[in-house]
Amino acid sequence: MKANLQPTISRRHFVMGASSALALTSLPFSQITFANSLAPTANAKVLSGNQFDLQIGYQKVNYTGKACVATTVNGSLPAPILRWKEGERVKLRVTNNLHEDSSIHWHGIVLPSTMDGSPGFDFAGIKPGETFDYEFDVKQNGTYWYHSHSGFQEQTGLLGAIIIDPKEPDPVAYDRDMVVLLSDWTDTAPDKIYATLKKMSHYYNYRERTVGDFWSDVKAKGFAKTWNERAMWNKMRMSDTDIADVTGYTYLMNGITPAQNWLGLFKANEKIRLRFINGAAMTIFDVRIPGLKMTVVAADGQNIQPVTVDEFRIGTAETYDVIVTPEAETAYTIFAQNIDRTGFARGTLTTNPHLKTEIPAMDPAPVLSHKDMGMDMSGMDHSQHTAAQSNAIDHSAHTLSSAVEDHSGHDMGTMAGMDHSGHVMNAMKPEPQAMSSLAKAGFGSNFDTNGKVIHPKTEFGPQVDMHAESPASGLADPGIGLRHNEHLYGRKVLTYADLRGLEPTRDKREPTREIELHLTGNMYRYMWSMNGQRFMEAAPLEFKFGERVRIILVNDTMMTHPIHLHGMWSEIETGDPDFIPRKHTVLVQPGSKISYLLTADAKGRWAYHCHLLYHMLGMMRMVKVI
Repeated sequence: MKANLQPTISRRHFVMGASSALALTSLPFSQITFANSLAPTANAKVLSGNQFDLQIGYQKVNYTGKACVATTVNGSLPAPILRWKEGERVKLRVTNNLHEDSSIHWHGIVLPSTMDGSPGFDFAGIKPGETFDYEFDVKQNGTYWYHSHSGFQEQTGLLGAIIIDPKEPDPVAYDRDMVVLLSDWTDTAPDKIYATLKKMSHYYNYRERTVGDFWSDVKAKGFAKTWNERAMWNKMRMSDTDIADVTGYTYLMNGITPAQNWLGLFKANEKIRLRFINGAAMTIFDVRIPGLKMTVVAADGQNIQPVTVDEFRIGTAETYDVIVTPEAETAYTIFAQNIDRTGFARGTLTTNPHLKTEIPAMDPAPVLSHKDMGMDMSGMDHSQHTAAQSNAIDHSAHTLSSAVEDHSGHDMGTMAGMDHSGHVMNAMKPEPQAMSSLAKAGFGSNFDTNGKVIHPKTEFGPQVDMHAESPASGLADPGIGLRHNEHLYGRKVLTYADLRGLEPTRDKREPTREIELHLTGNMYRYMWSMNGQRFMEAAPLEFKFGERVRIILVNDTMMTHPIHLHGMWSEIETGDPDFIPRKHTVLVQPGSKISYLLTADAKGRWAYHCHLLYHMLGMMRMVKVI
């Protein structure tokens, strides 16, 4: 049946409405008016100019052999690419042809709060059958995207790319640009997925430990050590293989399945700009192009000083622009494996559509470690180890109260051959003489200035099942599953520590105050929050217009969270105060912390939340700039 609609949208209606937003998917096809059945194509529609007419509606799709209903814009999944020009004023007439309220949020775009498109803040949503005129000045350039901020419509296909051409000559030289929009598709109604997670949070974890795994560990480590290790995880009611909440998706690249293979064609001797966008609802991807180096030139639409890598992690809602120079008459696989290595999206970059290329094998599945629980590992990071590799290392003696790991039982011959240069505790730690200048420049929070991490113990109540006792900086951490890839595979991985703005820092004022926010949750009960309070229970964060603030995010959970602040830039403290990189979405690693500065230069009420769709219902705050 059709979801009940409320006459107005409040904060409560935004949250509660999400659970019924996809009731439309249970409608028989005979009750829904379709356009022609959607057929994936390799060439997305591009709409250019400064006036746009966008129609939100239902569309029949078939990605898996089963006919389903998608939520689309102008009958396209993904939605059309919108191409704007910096300095112009755009007008977008958005008509809602759904049976429920809808919206479009312009992700990463600096605009008035009334145009942001987040129901329950300074925008009321778009009622069925109504049209809303978005109109605002384009004050930036780069790669961004748009998506629904109503219920679960983002999961069912309402998302698309935005490219904003600069008014001044582009500092990045290239011959051709291509959008690479990643997303995750499911035939299951999202409200059913959420209900399942609430009943059994590990339902989609297909790599739960088995009896066979137990006896394999016993053979490798002994019964007592294996038993103690399993007892620790069971006591926490957690699993060290639970990396992603939802798996089993069909992963799409520009709306194309891996089997269909998206094709990016170029001409000989061209330099290609690939605009990667993670438009997935719940998936974090690790991207590489075997045989090609990638020079990252922009992060979240903002130009950075170029850095060349072999792969990068792209959190939900993040964007990265990379330059590649492929050889003619060669085919390259653009490979985006998900964070828990259960699936991938892929496409082919080539001058010749008849050339074939191999799909690389996925990396071994990672397992969570003490570091990902925010426990002090004294500089030692074992989170990259796979389940098989972990058999050679004994962690069983550790308890939740452990502060220092005893490595006396390790095979030092094995450890001596391991490259620890990427370890978070040491890789980006400045020289002692630089400590004081960093602190004076406002860069104390991402660095260990006294040899210890200061982390007050705070109790948040039954909605929180763990705390990160010693959260390390996530600045130079490539993330679980990537931490030793340069040593193991010769692949350099991008980290936030590599990012430097191309233009000088705009606001060099010291912050007048700090706000520490803990990303919290109870995984067993599938409850997500900030500082132990869900969105509906929490008072807004209030900023004074124009003030400079430091935000410190501490991830008390064992999940990776992409945190998005609407309307303002998050300026990550990388240690270079003169070229601070600006982002709209910041990935916070499990058991870690990261800090950034912001200038409260946009009045209004703004959403501040985790961009994993099923976390957003609780892990969200309202930010008021007055």
